Amino acid sequence: MTYNRLAKRFRDHFWGIAFLLPAVAVFCLFLWTPIAKGILYSFMQIDFVKGNHFVGLDNYKAVLDNSVVGIAVRNTIFYMLLGVVIGFWVPSIVSIAVSELRWCQGFMRLIVYLPNIVPAVVLYGMWQYLYDPLGPLNQILGWFGAHQVMWLTDKSVAMLSIVLAETWQGFGSAALIYLAGIVSIPKDLYEAAEIDGAGILQRIRYITIPGIRHLYVLLFILQLIGTSQGFQTHVALTGGGPNNTTLTYMYQITNEAFIRFDFGRAAAMGVLMFVALTALSVLLYSFQGRSKAV
Repeated sequence: MTYNRLAKRFRDHFWGIAFLLPAVAVFCLFLWTPIAKGILYSFMQIDFVKGNHFVGLDNYKAVLDNSVVGIAVRNTIFYMLLGVVIGFWVPSIVSIAVSELRWCQGFMRLIVYLPNIVPAVVLYGMWQYLYDPLGPLNQILGWFGAHQVMWLTDKSVAMLSIVLAETWQGFGSAALIYLAGIVSIPKDLYEAAEIDGAGILQRIRYITIPGIRHLYVLLFILQLIGTSQGFQTHVALTGGGPNNTTLTYMYQITNEAFIRFDFGRAAAMGVLMFVALTALSVLLYSFQGRSKAV
């Protein structure tokens, strides 16, 4: 009886499984295979001439004893915190403001997403021009009598400059996700609130924000994962400087792999990041589950 039931289920779902298998195979080949090999290589000394050999936990010990790695970890945590404080709230605020517009919503959605389609070369060239000591930002500050700011070479503002540039570039995609969540909220709730005399702030506080609360947790996790892997903007604008002030963990991994050619140590750093981000994601999702239960 059990065999017949399993055979029937297999026949019912055969074509679905058949169409799914190629995608699963590609997924495993290009995602899980590199992860598995990265874990394996973290226990090895990689040598393309003499061959690889097993070194146990030596790569992990070397990573933990490296003072530059400690600097990169502190910079990455600071970069993540700045991203949350400055950039995390911008998409939700913009999306709520756009959702409350009575006219030109479609046009404003295009304007919000426009920075995402700017090519990276153009984007970094634009920000280098804006951050130039004689550039527009310092000229505007000069109009108000403020001193010139060395945006990319001053230790106190270099990381902030990177966060501002990335916030401007990347908030559009997150804003569209929030807008999709707001659109899914039943319109009856807003109509009932308007009949009861609720204002804009009351609608936002009691309807909009609770309606997209689940998106806050999801995008918060994606924000942390994305900022923990900060690399491209740091390379383009500051090169990790001044004096390693903007050197991030991912930047240090690339230095270990492609500057020092120590692929085993780079793999160990990648595994440590993988474990940390997995634990953080599980923690945040469990917190979300407890908050829903309450």
